[in-house]
Amino acid sequence: MSSKSLRKTIQQMQQDPQRAQVMAADCPSRAVLGHITSRWGVLVLVMLLERTHRFSELRRAVGGVSEKMLAQTLDALAYDGLVLRVARQVVPPHVEYSLTPLGREAATRLEVLVDWIEDNFPLIHAAQKAAALQAA
Repeated sequence: MSSKSLRKTIQQMQQDPQRAQVMAADCPSRAVLGHITSRWGVLVLVMLLERTHRFSELRRAVGGVSEKMLAQTLDALAYDGLVLRVARQVVPPHVEYSLTPLGREAATRLEVLVDWIEDNFPLIHAAQKAAALQAA
């Protein structure tokens, strides 16, 4: 990091000591980054952009996720204030998950990345094949 960048970072921290510093090893914002960008976190957030979903709907929609991992992911995202969990007292009882305004903002940004990966996967796959051939 250049001294100019370091000075700018220090100045920003002094102006707003509550601001997260995700590059700092001990910053608690890293846990949030991990929750949002985890394998299942990205997929759950993007899926919830559509509408509110029940747990079983999410499990079916997010291929490959176990019940345990989905529950852990939803709990972490709810803890971070990105997902709203509502338990419905009906027969049979069920739980619904939706995005909070903060979660919607994060999911909208992630959707751009997911779309980019899907659009560019043929190029990515070709690069992977070339790298595998070169390594062999």
